[in-house]
Formats: sequence, C-alpha cells, structure tokens
Amino acid sequence: MRNKTLLLIIGLLAGTSGTTLAAASCSGKSGNFTTALLELYTSEGCSSCPPADQWLTGFRSSGLAANQVVPLALHVDYWNDSGWEDPFSQKTFTLRQYALAKINKQRTVYTPQVILSGRDLPRWRYSTETAVRRINVMPSRAHVSLQLSRDARQVMVTADAKTKDYRGPAEMYVALYENNLAGRIEAGENRGLTLRHDYVVRQLIGPTLLDESGAARYAQPIALDESWKQDDLGVAVFVQNRDSGEILQALALPLCR
Repeated sequence: MRNKTLLLIIGLLAGTSGTTLAAASCSGKSGNFTTALLELYTSEGCSSCPPADQWLTGFRSSGLAANQVVPLALHVDYWNDSGWEDPFSQKTFTLRQYALAKINKQRTVYTPQVILSGRDLPRWRYSTETAVRRINVMPSRAHVSLQLSRDARQVMVTADAKTKDYRGPAEMYVALYENNLAGRIEAGENRGLTLRHDYVVRQLIGPTLLDESGAARYAQPIALDESWKQDDLGVAVFVQNRDSGEILQALALPLCR
C-alpha cells in the first residue's frame, strides 16, 4: 500500500510539472489597413534623448492603438565613446539608421531621431498622431502574421508575409523587444540620471527577402537571455520596401502568457 501511495504521489508531481513547463502559444495577424512603424533612434549617452525616451514610454496615452502603430526603440552605438556604454546599443541599429538616412537623402544621422514608416519625422513631438492616422487610412499592401510559442528558454517565432497587389522589392524583419527597463547612468552626459525605456529592441532579425510570389517566412527559435524579463517581451514583424524604406505593413504581439 505504501509503494502504491508513493507511486501515486510521484505521478501527480510529474503531471503538475508537465503542466508548468508546457509552452505558451499565441498568434496574431494584420488587418486590412496599414499599421505604421515608428522607430526611435536613441542612446543613453545622449543628453537630449531622455525626453524622447519618456515620450515613447507614454506613447499609448495619445490614444493610438496597437493595431495603428508599432513603436520600436533602437539604441545606437556611436555615443558609446563619450563616457558611457549604452547596454542596449547595437552596431546593427546604427547601420540601419545610416541606411535610412541615405534613403531619405540626409547627410548625417542624429539622436533622438524618429522615423515613421521609413520617413524622417523631425517634428515628432507635435505631428506623430496625425501622421500615423494618415498612414492608417491606406489599404494594406501586405499581410503579416505571427505565431509565438515560448518556454523558459526560448520563443519559437513563425512570421509570415505576403504582399497584396504590390510588385516592388520588399523584405521582412522580425524584432524582439522589451518594456519596463530602467537603470542609473554612472558616466557621460546623463550621469546621475535614472532612465526608463520601453519598446527596446533586443534582437533585429533580417532582412528576409520576399520571393517572386511576394511571400516570405521566418521560422526559428530565439534564445531568451536570462537577464530579459519574459513578461515584458514582445515580437514585431514588418515588411519594408527595400529601395524606398517605406513600410508596407507591421504587426506586434506581446510574448505569450
């Protein structure tokens, strides 16, 4: 009888453990109108950047919904030699900013810079909501979808893109981002400040070129760093005109709970 009881307890524990470790799954897809992509190029080493970071944190208070605009913060690395190395900075983001500057015929890059659906938006404090709504009235020229499945160590991302009545050169990107980040700056122009960040891109994957039929798929696991707060992570996918930088469609999804 004792052995049977012990086996029953072990079986119950095994069943509970299996439930706890089961992967969480979720999915989403784009709508019939164009969702804007907003990119903030910023740095913890830049004294004029904290107001832009704060603005992005409160961005949803403008009344814009998640299906109207996908915000992302990309921390560049060219401020890192000014006394403070931004822990969120990546060379990849700097290269993307320079590529967009070339498309926009700009002689240089700067921070903070807001790029909305591939176009420089210097008056972002005053005109973002109007500009986003102007993009939203455009019928979508691409359909994108996301399927996410995560466990304690990784998230399996399946992102699909398919253009609609569009024949230009297009490519797809996937971004893993994190919210509710904060840290005290110990050196550089922002020394002594505690800065908070949201929509911080942790990984930018791409470009994945759309094939001759106008379709692309990314299906790969992304390893989750132990320092990332999983409940604050999300994944975004967007399709971009390779030559003009114009965003054809965008979608974001919080990591499955």
